[in-house]
Amino acid sequence: MARRPFDLIAFDGDDTLWHNERSFQQGRARFARLLGEAGVSISDRDLDAAVNRIEVGNLEYYGYGVSSFVLSLIEVAIELTDGRVTGRQLHGLIELAKHMLTEEIELLPGVREAVATLAATYPLMLITKGDLLHQTSKLDRSGLRESFRHVEVVSEKTTAVYARILSRHGIEPVRFVMVGNSMRSDVLPVLEAGGWAAHVPAERSWAHEHAELPPRERRRYFELPALDRVVDIIEQIEIVLTSS
Repeated sequence: MARRPFDLIAFDGDDTLWHNERSFQQGRARFARLLGEAGVSISDRDLDAAVNRIEVGNLEYYGYGVSSFVLSLIEVAIELTDGRVTGRQLHGLIELAKHMLTEEIELLPGVREAVATLAATYPLMLITKGDLLHQTSKLDRSGLRESFRHVEVVSEKTTAVYARILSRHGIEPVRFVMVGNSMRSDVLPVLEAGGWAAHVPAERSWAHEHAELPPRERRRYFELPALDRVVDIIEQIEIVLTSS
């Protein structure tokens, strides 16, 4: 039997396997109501700009995830109210964090079937950014845990990070596929590392994750309308590579 062309298939978690960004958007809406209670009148656009500015600036300190998000909201609240935000209002943000950290995990359409199908043939890995406890809890609560042989929770997804993961697991980049919704985190650094990347655009995504795919990076790249198509694409690549 011919050797399969890939030794490892990896998936992103948030907004690739399960809904995530909508929770942050709901959190921002709740934050806007809190600011209204504090007497702050601000447009949605200006509020988004303020939150994005503080949140991106805080990535080097807090990384990604709910804790980072809510700490950034607290900073924005202090800034926009000139320090007048009350303890009761700040407590509302703490409750928001607890809600976001424990809310139900809802898989995206076709995820369970696609992951189970690929896991029957390939070793699968979850590579996701954020807080270790929260991300592993999401995977456990998703019902997908048994399908993933490896789990990597990282502070950032860069070419160097992917290269270290592949080296640690003894995987050649050209025999690796990453499936995710972020061009910036799941596609460009993987292609630069020499791997394959499958982009599944999400209905909602954080502006920080947006990026353009350079024309020269079209090799080893494909885009899917939904994750349930990933099995078909992997099979098509297998046919091309094993017949060449």
